[in-house]
Amino acid sequence: MFESGAYVADALGDVTPEQVQPNGVDLTLGGVETQVGPGRITTDGKTVGEREPVATVERDGRDVYALDPGYYVAQYAETVRVPEAHVGYVYPRSSLMRNSCMLHTAVWDAGYEGKGEGLLEVGRPIEIEAGARFAQFVLAAADHEDAYDGSYQGERID
Repeated sequence: MFESGAYVADALGDVTPEQVQPNGVDLTLGGVETQVGPGRITTDGKTVGEREPVATVERDGRDVYALDPGYYVAQYAETVRVPEAHVGYVYPRSSLMRNSCMLHTAVWDAGYEGKGEGLLEVGRPIEIEAGARFAQFVLAAADHEDAYDGSYQGERID
């Protein structure tokens, strides 16, 4: 069963009341990168390809990412914490899909803590303001044997 937005907000900690939804918490855009080098996934490890940050441009006094069609790595601004006995999922906000964009994500295991990222697929040109709510994090109760302790644990936590 999925937890309430209030429960998810308590698990995350530092979120605004506007981010709390009935069934989850909106995540905001912390940064955008493009992958410029090849990655590698083998039977004994992985390497993330080299990336370059996408610069913002100023539009009407706001810093926005002006994105052309393509694939980008969208970084979440919030630190996500997946509590014991739960699994986390990130879904795109409907505003992305209504603007011909999609956010692809993976399962976040119990025990994960970090500022994750997702694959932002842009079908038509779009401008997304830095700090805009663009994804929603939800938690579901789940049985598990162990807690996450992989290579992405603690990613991008300052």
